[in-house]
Amino acid sequence: MAVWFETHSTTEDNERHIATGWHPGALSAAGRRQAADLAHRVEERGIRRIYSSDLGRAVETARLAAPTLPLYLDWRLRECHYGAWNGADAARVHRDRGQFLDHPYPGGESWRQAVTRVGRFVEDLCRLAATESVFPVLVVGHVATRLGLAVHLGGESLENLLDRPARWQPGWSWVWESDADAPSGPRGRQAGYPPSGP
Repeated sequence: MAVWFETHSTTEDNERHIATGWHPGALSAAGRRQAADLAHRVEERGIRRIYSSDLGRAVETARLAAPTLPLYLDWRLRECHYGAWNGADAARVHRDRGQFLDHPYPGGESWRQAVTRVGRFVEDLCRLAATESVFPVLVVGHVATRLGLAVHLGGESLENLLDRPARWQPGWSWVWESDADAPSGPRGRQAGYPPSGP
């Protein structure tokens, strides 16, 4: 049983070094090419369904990567809500993320609040696994989405994750040995790619 995660492809905001946050965002030309590359990984992994953040850039990535697969949108998979800093300079937003571990961004949320809501999605997915054959699945989202999966599926420390430098990679995964393990929370082992910063 495997849960794969991919960040949305490169956006116009990424190329301008803007932290999009809860704004929709749109893929750049490079991002659309990356989504096409993702389509190959989706096929190789035998993905059966996709869960995506409902923010535009994630939805666009998922639809370009797998237009024929079932796609479920879930707001809980959104990026951290930077509040007044949505759309601000990315260096400013991410300079000291640890400062916003438990203290919300102005008018937004903290990283722990964002990870907690992703955890509620994980709980629902684990319950679903007990009654339906859904795996392997792909989750498409953002930094906060990956952190939430790493904490709630991989048992990692949010504090440690926030301290790691940002590094993109072509996918993360968490794997259970049996169906019985899935609903138990952070029992998954990360596989496929090594642990990395968001």
